[in-house]
Amino acid sequence: MQTTAEYYCAFCGETNSTFVDISAGMQQSYTEDCQVCCRPNVLYVYVDEDTLEVQINSDYEE
Repeated sequence: MQTTAEYYCAFCGETNSTFVDISAGMQQSYTEDCQVCCRPNVLYVYVDEDTLEVQINSDYEE
């Protein structure tokens, strides 16, 4: 099951939308380029098991 969620770019602060595959687990991390500045963000995705609400934290790629 896929859903969309938003996160803020760790570099430029702009809002980005991304698809989250909930079937991949309740905690995920992966790298995705910002849609505005094109710099890589490490996304830490957390899915609430009861409500399926998605929370994303972003950080700089090292």
